[in-house]
Amino acid sequence: MGIYLNPGSASFQMALDSEIYVDKTEMIRYVNSVVNTSQKYIAVSRPRRFGKSYAANMLCAYYGSSESRKLFETCKISGYENWDKYLGEFDVIRLVMTEFVKTGVNMEEAIGELSHCVTRDLRREYPDVEYYKPNNLIKSLGDVYAEKGRRFVVIIDEWDSIFRACKDDKESQKKYLDFLRDWLKDRDYIALAYMTGILPIKKYGEHSALNMFFEYSMISPLQLAKYTGFTDDEVKELCVKYNMRYEDVSDWYDGYIVSDTIPVENRKEYRAGDYEAHQISVYSPLSVVRAMSTGIIENYWNRTETYEALAEYINRDFDGMKETVAILMDGGRVKVNVRRYQNDMTTFADRDDVLTLLIHLGYLGYDSKTCEVFIPNKEILDEFKNSTENDKAWTAVFKAIKTSEDLLNAIWNMDEEKTARLMELAHDRTGNKTYNDEAALSYGIQYALYAAQRYYTTIQELDTGKGYADIVYLPSPKYSGKPALLVELKYNKDVKTAVDQVMDRNYPQVLEHYAGNILVVGINYDKDVGGEEFKKHSCRIEKV
Repeated sequence: MGIYLNPGSASFQMALDSEIYVDKTEMIRYVNSVVNTSQKYIAVSRPRRFGKSYAANMLCAYYGSSESRKLFETCKISGYENWDKYLGEFDVIRLVMTEFVKTGVNMEEAIGELSHCVTRDLRREYPDVEYYKPNNLIKSLGDVYAEKGRRFVVIIDEWDSIFRACKDDKESQKKYLDFLRDWLKDRDYIALAYMTGILPIKKYGEHSALNMFFEYSMISPLQLAKYTGFTDDEVKELCVKYNMRYEDVSDWYDGYIVSDTIPVENRKEYRAGDYEAHQISVYSPLSVVRAMSTGIIENYWNRTETYEALAEYINRDFDGMKETVAILMDGGRVKVNVRRYQNDMTTFADRDDVLTLLIHLGYLGYDSKTCEVFIPNKEILDEFKNSTENDKAWTAVFKAIKTSEDLLNAIWNMDEEKTARLMELAHDRTGNKTYNDEAALSYGIQYALYAAQRYYTTIQELDTGKGYADIVYLPSPKYSGKPALLVELKYNKDVKTAVDQVMDRNYPQVLEHYAGNILVVGINYDKDVGGEEFKKHSCRIEKV
């Protein structure tokens, strides 16, 4: 038994011996299905506290030690046919990258140290192999495979530590990724490569240096969905065993939604919208374990060391970032595009990139069905409160969101005077640059109606066939009873003109699905009207 080569099953044994243990060994069934296939590259990204190291230790014990049979014979995996197909069949290389990749350490030195440690263990395990270059990791593994026919399972924990230790060092990041690619890709000596980390694999433009890996993340966990955290059934069992109120545990630690694959026999049903069993609710394992062991339900998230402070990201100066966070903290959901994110800690192009990172860090849940983010539970909401309280900038944001919500209610109630007055308050906050023309006014209106993100999908310049509606708000399926909003803007004209234009050109016909529940909202800003006693905005609302 070596330090890095075939380290044994001691770590998995400790998990089994723990007071609270939730059996996730059925995960081995799926991993076995990809061993020695083109799908043998697995990259798992989850937040800290979500059992990544446990799974890595489990796989290390299963593939690398036939002596661990007794451990697995007591686990769920042993109830399946051929469960021991690959038990002890491979040499396992087990690495925790934070041991080698550290702040201030030269990347060539880190890679050299890693290679030296593994090849040293390799020479001890196979002293009779003729090594072409004894300190060369790739060559030495190839030599063992050529002479002994032994394939390797490579298990790497904290694979993405480079993106925390060297956040801004792009050159070191690239060298590291190239090293992993050269070591693992298209190598006959690899039976399985399994990596875990917080982040998905780093992208450079549209490409990845590690494009051979199949990724399983908080956004798309696929076949590993039910192993992402504790499932609802597992938590219910723990609550019974430890005499805890399930409702309280659920409120505090539940809320993450992950999507499994769709079984072949259910795909027709799924396409018809009648199958949702693939959506699984999971809990943060560490928080649940601590609650069960102490009997106290509270915030355990902030009691572990964190790599990143939440405040660092939610205070980013992206348009609408703070307003979005305020909506999420009030129980709302916000649509997000997760596809452009470059999977590191520094490359942020817009608000969506930051929100996507927060999904991977566990601060936000993600609903793949609606492409929406949300704060999953009370524990995480507590973290957001800790990051925003006693901050004057956030106090102003919360006040603005409250004004936006009041404005939305005024529109729903068809209160034209209040709508105009609240529009004025919200519009003032955006600055005078939005008072110059209809295009700028459109920005101001959308900013004022920021709270509408919770209920609506926003469409600008909707083609109606006879013209373009300025802004249209379509209610989301969850709020299908809300009226569709058709907003027409005028700058320094007349509010009646705005509504008449909508009616004359029959804009509502494009929203015929919402017939009888459409509010036409005409808003005009008159730049020549000023003074404390006058309103700069006027409003007219009609239902069609």
